Amino acid sequence: MKTDFFSGIDKIKYEGPDNTNPMAFRHYNPDEMVMGKRMEDHLRFAVAYWHSFAWEGGDPFGGRTFDRPWYPQDEMGNAKLKADVAFDMFEILGAPYYCFHDADVRPEGSNFAESKRNLEEIVGIFEQKQAETGMKLLWGTANLFSHKRFMSGASTNPDPDVFAYSAATIKSCMDATHKLGGENYVLWGGREGYETLLNTDLAKEDAQMGRMLNMVVEYKHQIGFKGTILVEPKPQEPSKHQYDYDAATCYGFLKRHGLENEVKLNLEQGHAILAGHSFEHEIATAASLGMLGSIDMNRNDYQSGWDTDQFPNNVPEVALAYYHILKDGGLKTGGTNFDAKIRRQSVDAEDLLHGHIGGMDICARGLKAAAAMIEDGTLDSFVDDRYAGWKCDEAQKMLNGDYGLEEISSYVEKADVNPEPISGRQEYLENVINRFV
Repeated sequence: MKTDFFSGIDKIKYEGPDNTNPMAFRHYNPDEMVMGKRMEDHLRFAVAYWHSFAWEGGDPFGGRTFDRPWYPQDEMGNAKLKADVAFDMFEILGAPYYCFHDADVRPEGSNFAESKRNLEEIVGIFEQKQAETGMKLLWGTANLFSHKRFMSGASTNPDPDVFAYSAATIKSCMDATHKLGGENYVLWGGREGYETLLNTDLAKEDAQMGRMLNMVVEYKHQIGFKGTILVEPKPQEPSKHQYDYDAATCYGFLKRHGLENEVKLNLEQGHAILAGHSFEHEIATAASLGMLGSIDMNRNDYQSGWDTDQFPNNVPEVALAYYHILKDGGLKTGGTNFDAKIRRQSVDAEDLLHGHIGGMDICARGLKAAAAMIEDGTLDSFVDDRYAGWKCDEAQKMLNGDYGLEEISSYVEKADVNPEPISGRQEYLENVINRFV
């Protein structure tokens, strides 16, 4: 069903870098070939249901600023209208995917059974709309952080009833994702952490969280879900410390619970910044561990110090992110999800489109710059040359265990090893990057 929320707005088209039409793409051309692959198939854009349709424009210091026809979001009629508007926007943007939490798409019921029925009814509507539009689900997930029952965590909660409620909710969301042909399922531990150690048993909460994730993997195989299970790192906010702090922390957790071959990571730009990292670092870390799954593309305001979830606008940052993604073989089942929201002052329907148009263009520019860097080969050649010494026999013996400390000591004395510093040439490499961005 078409709505009038975006009345008078046609499908957004590519019109080239010289156009000034605010309702057109300047750089995102879905059919443009980049490294032998369509741009759309590289980027795999997804629209986030929560920020685009469920968020009401509030912040920690003030309430709702948006006035949407599907408010209040507490009854099924408005949930269905919201779905109609959402799929209208998906078609206007031409984004191939979308993502959602259960709480984004259905009203909260009086109990679990009613919430589950509401979700199942909306899933039936989504199933029909996907068939009509060709839209696909990149991933689904469960909101286990907004309701007050989750104030002390979901899987890590000290109350076993909350653990059970969380497990049942995850099952319902996995079922929904599976039915809709979702290509991934995400677990974001929004409150899986602590506010104070005075009331927290770290070992117990780690064990509970590990058991929950193992059950998710077990259920994936039980129902024949072919998608990827993803965990999304975040260091803090709302918790003082969250157990999925960053890519490396998540890998340690997965390894500890025997899940490193079953689960990959969904990395977000804003979360990387909160952890004191760059997005490039988090992606490169995940790739080096074989854990790169999907990305949430956004940015923070670097002056605010919190997770502002703004649309990306920095080509060099985005280019370096896609450089490591392309080097890792691309996003595979993952995609580029805009976990980004327009500003609370941006109250018009067109503002939703402007945010996505700009974000998609920035990602397209970044992708093309990343591909150009790889095809140029300067960075790869420099890194290969920098580590070339490790190819010699003595270096290989140190790495493979043929040499221990005693043998290495003898080698250093006998060969009179006396190394001098070699420049890392960082400034030169930064200049190389600037050729492309």
